[in-house]
Amino acid sequence: MEKINIAIDGPAAAGKSTVAKKVAEALHYTYIDTGAMYRAATYLALKNHANLDDEREILALLKQAPISLSYTDDAQHIFLGEVDVTDAIRTDDVSNNVSLVATHKGVRREMVKIQRELIKQAGVVMDGRDIGTHVIPDAAVKIFMIASVDERAERRYKENLAKGYEADLEAIKADIRQRDKIDQEREVSPLVKASDAIELDTTSQSIDEVKNEILAIVKEKVN
Repeated sequence: MEKINIAIDGPAAAGKSTVAKKVAEALHYTYIDTGAMYRAATYLALKNHANLDDEREILALLKQAPISLSYTDDAQHIFLGEVDVTDAIRTDDVSNNVSLVATHKGVRREMVKIQRELIKQAGVVMDGRDIGTHVIPDAAVKIFMIASVDERAERRYKENLAKGYEADLEAIKADIRQRDKIDQEREVSPLVKASDAIELDTTSQSIDEVKNEILAIVKEKVN
């Protein structure tokens, strides 16, 4: 079967990463979680007590500890310099600040540079906020996943509890609404659906149902 590139976009906690990973596994494609890159930059800034509004300060830190990806047993690992931060970037503190860091033009430019290097060969499933509109505008399949704020907050709430983190459902709802606002209103590469993307409302669907729907779209496209 011919290999293509697949772009999956959507708002925070829409299930993009989980679905994208499953789609990549089913197709034996490479999965690239671009959100992890922005999380890594945010983690680095927070760890160094940087001013999150200061793009130059964040970029200076990234020069000292550049972001890179590696794959072990088909799992993506993200590094800052030589340090594996795959697990460290999944905290609430990072989640609550990543949309702010992602508004910086220079930060996005650095991330897109890395992302475009990773798609030079077909057979990639990449998820994020601007993949179909900016990073891979020529992707053969573009998906835009949506879900209600309540549904997305419930998913994040259960995810946090399963990981042993304390969680406040109403606080998570407020954070998701704020992240949506920042993502949609930012000046550089805002969160919008590509004109040729297929919108999937996952509110009442399981992860496997969404995965199977995307695989059917890919099969139809390739055939």
